[in-house]
Amino acid sequence: MRPNEKTEHVIAHVPVIVGPTGIGKSQVAYQLALELGGEIVVADSRQVYRLLDIATNKPSAANRLKVRYHMIDFVDPAATFNAAYYIQGARRAIEDIIARGRVPIVEGGTMLYVDALCDGFSLTGVPPNPVLRAQLYQIDVAALRERLLALDPDPGVDLQNPVRMVRAVEILESAGPPLRRLRKRSPPSWTPLRVGLTADLDVIDSRLEERSRTQVERGLVAETEAALKAGVPATAPVLTGIGYAEALAHIRGEISLEKLPLAMAQSNRQYARRQLRWWRRDPRVRWFQIEPDPMPAILKYLKESN
Repeated sequence: MRPNEKTEHVIAHVPVIVGPTGIGKSQVAYQLALELGGEIVVADSRQVYRLLDIATNKPSAANRLKVRYHMIDFVDPAATFNAAYYIQGARRAIEDIIARGRVPIVEGGTMLYVDALCDGFSLTGVPPNPVLRAQLYQIDVAALRERLLALDPDPGVDLQNPVRMVRAVEILESAGPPLRRLRKRSPPSWTPLRVGLTADLDVIDSRLEERSRTQVERGLVAETEAALKAGVPATAPVLTGIGYAEALAHIRGEISLEKLPLAMAQSNRQYARRQLRWWRRDPRVRWFQIEPDPMPAILKYLKESN
């Protein structure tokens, strides 16, 4: 290259795997990584936390030996972590993967994380309001949810998670609805190719029921108890999410072990439907049925898009 000669800016196409919880996003991303020589950037608000693996649905040790994963297992479960921190780390990871000649594959179900990353939004900071937070934590989850939905009917946060809802109410009451107005755009240097996975609702529900049973059998309650003994507060964001919240209710004697998977599946069904509604509004998502094997059609789509 001659002095002062500029290199041509190349826009990389990045597959982004979205869809409802339990649909099989992780497996599709893993298969794509093997096929394309890729590395996976997880867009999940709970997989960032260490120690808690079962209800966060982290990739298996076997998968992690074959494929490199980013944005998982690096935050203390008692620490504070938010979307702004995630976006900074995920952008760096994607740029590094592209610079090394590999293919970044974004995979995740946290709606706000995925949209902010792909659309180049950074959330405007709203400082904590201790007085408001204290008031909000005094009301039950149903009343908190009602207050949030009155401010923004589709806030893009887990409506089972009081920690997420409190923060959303705090932001909305400070800056006004909708939550998406709090984003400033700085488009990424790469182009997302949104791949949506879907299935009939009865198929999704069946998969979620099976996953919930498997998580309990794998030792979800013991993992939750170990986190508490290690000093992770029951109010930590990761423990207020689906799976751990129900496990904590069981530990308190509010849910029997027999009914624990049913309670988890019910919470997951509600969350899956919110995710489907969120992404079905986006015309940029190309949808694929998870059954039969969607990989041939997905690979064809990605090849034609490049």
